[in-house]
Amino acid sequence: MRPEWAKARRIVVKIGSALLVDNEAGVLRAAWLDALCDDIAELRKRGKEVILVSSGAIALGRNLLGVPKGPLKLEDSQASAAVGQIHLAHAYESAFRARGLVAAQVLVTLGDTEERRRYLNARSTISTLLKRGAVPVVNENDTVATNEIRYGDNDRLAARVASMVSADCLVLLSDVDGLYTAPPGSGADAKRLDVVPEITAEIEAMAGDVGSELSR
Repeated sequence: MRPEWAKARRIVVKIGSALLVDNEAGVLRAAWLDALCDDIAELRKRGKEVILVSSGAIALGRNLLGVPKGPLKLEDSQASAAVGQIHLAHAYESAFRARGLVAAQVLVTLGDTEERRRYLNARSTISTLLKRGAVPVVNENDTVATNEIRYGDNDRLAARVASMVSADCLVLLSDVDGLYTAPPGSGADAKRLDVVPEITAEIEAMAGDVGSELSR
């Protein structure tokens, strides 16, 4: 176990759509979800508090609605989220129940972490869930959030949640194993950076286009 995990008591884990949903079939990767929940159950036995920030609702919902692949209009994105969110919540509830844990769904918008009263209310709710032994599963409320009032991606949401609940560690689970100087497999001389002590203009310039239609 990494030292950050070993010392941390409260951990926020962000899960990317590419890990949770099979992009071609548009269905949940059940075996991957089971393995994740096994890990979380083990962390809970060690006295850790775990909060999940989970993508996947739109990717699941668009398949169930038959929305064609490609960029989504806002209304299609919101409709897909409405359908996918209920399936995603059911999957988490079933997986955690099988391991003796209770899952809780927490849907937030950007305003919930920017307006003081709503921020305190969201923090209080998550703190109470943790005290009661539940595993909060957080996602952006995509069914009501417009482009102007969105986080934009769950990495940003996860960072806000980690700050809000005073987490000791934030882990971003992705199908890429770290930060690279260039997209892996792009033909460029991509090197992985194990530690980034400071965000500089050079670091920001490494950002490129999205890797798939599930990404932002």
